[in-house]
Parts: sequence; structure tokens; C-alpha cells
Amino acid sequence: MSYVKPKFRHPNLPVNTLGHTIADYDGAISTLCAGCGHDSISAAIKNACFLSSIPPHRIAKVSGIGCSSKMPTYFLGKSHGFNSVHGRMPSVATGASLANRDLTYIGVSGDGDTASIGMGQFVHLVRRNVNMTYIVANNGCYGLTKGQDSATADLGSVAKGGAVNEFDGIDLASLALLQGASFVARSFSGDKDQLEPLIRAAMAHKGFAFIDVVSPCVTFNNHAGSTKSYAETRDHLDMMPLDFVPMREEIRTHYPPGTTQGITLHDGSVIHLHKASNDYQADDRIAALNAVQQAKEDERILTGLLYLDPNTQDLTQTLNLATRPLNELGDEELCPGSRVLNSVNEGLR
Repeated sequence: MSYVKPKFRHPNLPVNTLGHTIADYDGAISTLCAGCGHDSISAAIKNACFLSSIPPHRIAKVSGIGCSSKMPTYFLGKSHGFNSVHGRMPSVATGASLANRDLTYIGVSGDGDTASIGMGQFVHLVRRNVNMTYIVANNGCYGLTKGQDSATADLGSVAKGGAVNEFDGIDLASLALLQGASFVARSFSGDKDQLEPLIRAAMAHKGFAFIDVVSPCVTFNNHAGSTKSYAETRDHLDMMPLDFVPMREEIRTHYPPGTTQGITLHDGSVIHLHKASNDYQADDRIAALNAVQQAKEDERILTGLLYLDPNTQDLTQTLNLATRPLNELGDEELCPGSRVLNSVNEGLR
């Protein structure tokens, strides 16, 4: 049986500054399990792009293999997309961003796609500071192959079949911090109010932006004993609310009196962070690492913007590439002939 979304839309749907409605950022009907946290992430990405008024045709979605990597089908149906090989999305994203630096790149991956077969590529994507938003839908299991523990499954977590995980899980947020990521965040798929502004801030950030999203698997990892179920996650969250204010809007904070930190991005947008504690600084990498590890020892999940370097230099700047996208250069510019080649060679003697 096939399903097709109706093309009819209410004539009074709100529009963004581009004149687009939220329907213009829609995708195909999801085939994931009903209640899957991944669908909530898809909705958050769609709403974030709509609210930030990013033209759909200026967005490129890339993914690997897994339940999470099916997600790009379900949002931004009018955008560019590439579903790559298992664990190899970072190579595709790097090549695409070098060819056309003007697109907004959104990478969607999973705990298996990133923390297992794709670990090597992920680390190099971080260290090169590719200008993209990288979202991991983290459910701690392999949903496509009957729910085996993934590399991010927590020590002591009980699988649906009753087996207890005897290995400590890989903390991807800590790994991203250690490898020098310039934007690191963690959230929960069931927390729309936190996740959407995080995605908007990540897309506005110049450089590699990583978001680890706890996204419960309702089929294989949502039972008593699982540390990544809906109930367990909600009971152990340490939330760090934030506002994202684009440059074109009035700069303000929506929080009641308390400790907040405002961070200005390169384009003038501002992130207002309501800090988890008075001494937490989102621009201190070591403090962020300590906070994540302390939360782990306390059996809590620290969510929000963990670290941000607003003055980072992305890969295209490091390589000193031309500002004009490479895919817009003509034959004469790409192959200027022997005269120009001889001139370059002479300059290197």
C-alpha cells in the first residue's frame, strides 16, 4: 500500500520572510515506527529551516545508512539530498561543501552510522571543521537489525531481550569536544522547545556544529531497564534552555531573572543561554567536558548548548578556497591552459 500526502494546504498558513509556508519544507510520509523519536527530530529540522527562512533549494541533506539516515526523506523534499554508504556520509559532506560552500549542509546520522562503522570518518570531519550541521539521532541500538546494542549504549542498560550491556558507551558529545568541534550540543527528541533553537543556532554557526539527540527507539529500546527510553530520559534530564535570535530580529531574552549568557555569532545572530549553573561558561571547552562527565557520574543527561566557539575558521577558509562555488566555474577558469600553468610553475621556482 502506498500513501501520498495531499497537496491541499490551508490558505491562511503562516509564511516566513521568504513567503514560504511550513508546507514548503515538508517531505514524504514517514515509514518509521509510530512514536519514533526520529520523526520528532525531522519535524524540528523542518520547523527550524522554516523559522530561519532558509530557501529549501539552498539546503543539502546528507546521510548514511540506518533508521536515522532514512529521515531526510521525510523533510525538505525540495532540497538537495544524498543518501550515502554506511558510515561514509562525512566524505560526501566534505566533498560537497568544498564544491559549493554557499549551501547549508545538514547531516543526519545515527549512533551506529557515526559511533561504529563511521567513527573514523566522523573524527576527521570534526578536526577539519567542515561547515555543516551534524545531527545524531541516538537511540543506543540498531533499530534496522532487531535492536542489538550500539556503541553508545550505556553501561548497565538492559536490552529488550534481557541482556545487560557490559561495556561503557561512547559519549559522542565528549568526543566532539575533545576533537575540537566548534559547536557541541545535546538534546532530547521530545523537547521541541530546546531542540529547534539549537538546530537554528547550529545552521547559523560558521564551522562544524554537532548535536547529539537522545531519540528513543519505541520498538527495541523503550522498556524498563533501558537508559534511552522516553521515561528514563525525561527522569534524568538536566535541561539548559536557550533562545536563538536571528540578526534581523530585536535582540532580547525571554527568560525570567536569572543567570544568562549571550553569545553573538559571525552573522550577528545571538544565542541566549540560560546556564545550568552560575559558573558554567559555554565558551570554555574544558568546563564543558567537565560538566558532561560530572553529569554522567551523577547519572544525569546534560542537554543544551555545551560549547561554542563563535570565532572559528571553517575548512574553506583554512584551505583558502575561492569564494565562488567551484561548481559555478566555467571551463576556461578550471582549465586555463598551458600559459597560466607555466606562469604558476615559474612562480614556484
